[in-house]
Amino acid sequence: MIRILLACGIGASTGFMAANMRKAAKAQNLDVTIHAVSKSQVSEYADKIDVLLLGPHFSAEVPEYQEMLKGHNVKVTSIDPDDYAALDGESILESAIEFYNEK
Repeated sequence: MIRILLACGIGASTGFMAANMRKAAKAQNLDVTIHAVSKSQVSEYADKIDVLLLGPHFSAEVPEYQEMLKGHNVKVTSIDPDDYAALDGESILESAIEFYNEK
């Protein structure tokens, strides 16, 4: 089970992305959970997630979130801007799983 959290300004755009990712995960029969929240809520999920994906417009904040979550064993990155713009849930899910599996 991989627990993925998407975060952006208010969580609206990542909400659409999370829905597309869940559809892709279901079609592939993957054992993942995917949620989307506002960036202000991320700390509430620190012990409940494995991967945090920030919206591409917040990529500069990745180090800040890595520092915030370092004691929780959460991997943090931002979503590829092209995949995000295309609402390509399948590609983002694939990238998230690859990122999770990196040593």
